[in-house]
Amino acid sequence: MANELEQVYLNFMQHILDNGVKKEDRTGTGTISVFGYQMRYDLTKGFPLFTTKRVPFKLVASELLWFIKGDTNIRYLLQNGNHIWDEWAFKKWVESDEYSGPDMTDFGRRCLVDEAFNELYQKELKHFCDRVLTDDDFAQAYGDLGNVYGKQWRRWTDSEGNDIDQLADVIAQIKSNPDSRRLIVNAWNPEDVVNAGAKGSKSALPPCHVMFQFYVTEGKLSCMLTQRSVDTLLGCPFNVASYALLTHLIAHECGLQVGEFVHSVGDAHIYLNHLEQVKEQLSREPRDLPTLHINPAKTSIFDIELEDLTIEGYDPHPAIKAPIAV
Repeated sequence: MANELEQVYLNFMQHILDNGVKKEDRTGTGTISVFGYQMRYDLTKGFPLFTTKRVPFKLVASELLWFIKGDTNIRYLLQNGNHIWDEWAFKKWVESDEYSGPDMTDFGRRCLVDEAFNELYQKELKHFCDRVLTDDDFAQAYGDLGNVYGKQWRRWTDSEGNDIDQLADVIAQIKSNPDSRRLIVNAWNPEDVVNAGAKGSKSALPPCHVMFQFYVTEGKLSCMLTQRSVDTLLGCPFNVASYALLTHLIAHECGLQVGEFVHSVGDAHIYLNHLEQVKEQLSREPRDLPTLHINPAKTSIFDIELEDLTIEGYDPHPAIKAPIAV
């Protein structure tokens, strides 16, 4: 079967190259960007773990399970060899009054242009991660990212201080009222967005995945993600695989088949220091998509662990390395 799903993503990257305009951004890196783009992935045609570069499924799955657990501390991720949120927690540490190490100001950019600084940064980052893993007090103070996805999905706080479990509620609604037009989980909390990432803020990063909505028809569960901003090279393949996995997991619990994953993005951008990597990926021929297997003995999404998820038939092209903008 031709890999139709991945071509949807490759067409998206080519569209930005052909039509994007240069914009400055928060990180100072610069982008080419388009506004408003929608992709549709028919999940009955395969699991969209893209093949034109290796996408590490274990990282996708462990991050999603971290969200599902309602966790906001990177310790769980580090315990599973997942380092994709390290920089945000590290930033919180090096900008704190307790930090007394070498100057790490603007470490995201400096480590790309200064080899000696990069060696120092890698050493400091490793030391930080080791402390998060071994020092409970340090992990609690500096490993927690505040009101990021896990908090909003599972412990949204209302005006009276009560927690709302949006994810559990939407699953219950899918089971009891599948025709509802209110099958929504919202991660965008204006109170937390103000000065997000600044010292003393409630959240390390405003959510890029603003909200997602489910739709049930003919025994199939579909999901639409609305995303305000997407790093097309590094972030988008993770986002697609993650929300496809979430759709599979909820369909599994609710006794449904999977339908479509619809990905609607606002600011769709390619960083200027990713252009060569994008062109390299576009030059590669997509291969057959893999198959996802979920442990049938686990019926609740909240009981799923990493070992309950396996991928078969994944034969991607090699990974493509690119710097992350922090």
